Amino acid sequence: MARILVAEDETAVRSVVSRALTDAGHSVVAVADGGQALERLLQEPDFDLLITDIVMPVMDGIALALKARALRPELRILMMSGYPKERQRAHNLDLLLDDILAKPFGLDSLLAAVEAALARRPDTNRKG
Repeated sequence: MARILVAEDETAVRSVVSRALTDAGHSVVAVADGGQALERLLQEPDFDLLITDIVMPVMDGIALALKARALRPELRILMMSGYPKERQRAHNLDLLLDDILAKPFGLDSLLAAVEAALARRPDTNRKG
């Protein structure tokens, strides 16, 4: 399956999302803020997907997404937010993001968004 980095400052949400993704067969690394996520992206270039909250300490999810896209243009990115105003900010970045999940969301919605984002990965096995 995929290697996924989850950046979420709320412990309970981070735990539920990580467990659901792990149970679905993915390899998950979870961190508590955007700064930690950026460090992991710099240290470990093999992530397929970044799932990030928008409102976080140290570095918000939008700044993280911009930096992640500059580092790894092929990285798929999903955002999560419970704040309508912040979701609107992220919607202005449609070309950067694969999807935005409004909190609270169900695990089925999360897994469907993850699978859709991963389906858009470049096919590294394709010849031509």
